[in-house]
Amino acid sequence: MEQLKKQFRKCLEENILKYWIEQVTDQQNGGYYGRIDGHNIVHPEAEKGAVMNARILWAFAAAYRVLGKPEYLAAAQRARDYFLEKFLDRKHGGVFWSVDYKGMPLDTKKQTYAIGFAVYALSEYARATGDNETLTKAIELFHDIENHARQADGGYIEALTQDWQPIADMRLSDKDENLERTMNTHLHIIEPYTNLLRTLRSWTKNAILEQIEHEVEQAVRNLLELFTNRILNPDTGHLDLFFNQQWKSKRNLQSFGHDIEASWLLHESALVLADPTELKRIEPIIQKIAKAADEGLQQDGSMIYELNTNTGYADKQRQWWVQCESVIGHANLYEHFGDARALGDAIRCWEFIRQKLIDREHGEWHWAILANGTLDREGDKAGFWKCPYHNARMCIEIMERNI
Repeated sequence: MEQLKKQFRKCLEENILKYWIEQVTDQQNGGYYGRIDGHNIVHPEAEKGAVMNARILWAFAAAYRVLGKPEYLAAAQRARDYFLEKFLDRKHGGVFWSVDYKGMPLDTKKQTYAIGFAVYALSEYARATGDNETLTKAIELFHDIENHARQADGGYIEALTQDWQPIADMRLSDKDENLERTMNTHLHIIEPYTNLLRTLRSWTKNAILEQIEHEVEQAVRNLLELFTNRILNPDTGHLDLFFNQQWKSKRNLQSFGHDIEASWLLHESALVLADPTELKRIEPIIQKIAKAADEGLQQDGSMIYELNTNTGYADKQRQWWVQCESVIGHANLYEHFGDARALGDAIRCWEFIRQKLIDREHGEWHWAILANGTLDREGDKAGFWKCPYHNARMCIEIMERNI
C-alpha cells in the first residue's frame, strides 16, 4: 500500500498542483484564471467563480497541511487573499457567485452551495496555518448560512438574492431542477461544517469559541438527520436529488458519483462528531448508500455518471470527479469495514484514471471519457466546475488513510 500511496502523492504534486501553480495562476489580474478549455487554451477574460476559487484555496491549504511545502502555502495565501478581497460581500454578508476577470462583482446572488465551499476552504486554511483571522471569516460565513439559508424545519434553501431575499431562479447549474432544496447543496454544507467543527476542536478555546463549536456540532447533527430521514430514498438506497419546500422529491435520477461521495462524507461527519450512538446509527446507512452507488460500477473499474429511472437511460460518461469519489468511497469501506472487494474496486478505478483521464502532456485531468470510449475535449481543464478539489482531495485522502 505504501507504493500505491506514493503514486497518489506523485499525481498530487507533479500532475495536479504543479499545473495550477504554473498554468492557472493569473499574474496580470490576480488570483487564478477563470478558464482553461479542454484543448489547454487559457481564456484570460473568463469570469471567476466563487466555487472554483474556494476549491483552489482548499486544495493548496490541505496540501500544505499534509506536506508542509512553502510553495503550497504561498499558493494558498494567494487564493485566500484574492477570495477575501474579491468574493466577500462586505455589505450584506455571504459571497458573490462570480466576479469578472478583473475581480469586479458579476453575479451577486447568494448560492448556499458557494458559501458552504467558502467555509470549507477558509476552515482548512485555518486548520493548516493556525490563522485566527481566517477562522473568524469561516465562522462569519457559517452564521450567514444559518441566519439566512436555514429554514424552520432545518432544511437549507438553494439560493437568495444579494440581500437575502427570495430569488426566482435557484438552480446551481443549467442541468438542475429549479427547486428550493437539493441533495447536492446539503452535502456540501455538511462537508464544510464538519471541517469547521474539526478545526474548532483543535483550537485553543474561550467561552465564545466553545459556544460556536456547540452550534456547529448541532448543525452537523441536524444535517445527518436530514440525509437519513429526508434525502435518502429508503426503497432504493440512493439519494434523491431535488426537493420542494415540503421535501417532496422528484425521484427520476440516480447520481452514482454523489451516492458514493455521500457515503464517505456522511461517515466522516459521524466520525468527527465522535458520538458512538450516532456512529452506530449511521454506519449501516452509509454502507447501504455505497452499495446502491455500486450499481454504476463498470467492468473496467470506472463508475458511470447517472441513471434516469423514468426513461431507463444511463449516462455512461466517466466524469473525472465521479472516479475520484469512487476511489475514496471504496477505500473508506475497506479502511473501516474491512471490505477487501471495495479496496479492489478502488484500485481498479485508480488504474482507469491513470490510463484514461490524466493528461500526461499538459498536466491535470481531462473532463471525462465519453460513453463511446473517446476523450471529452469539450469539458474544461480548469473552470467554473473543474478545480483541484475532487482529484487533489482523492490523493490526500488516500495518503492520509490507514490502509
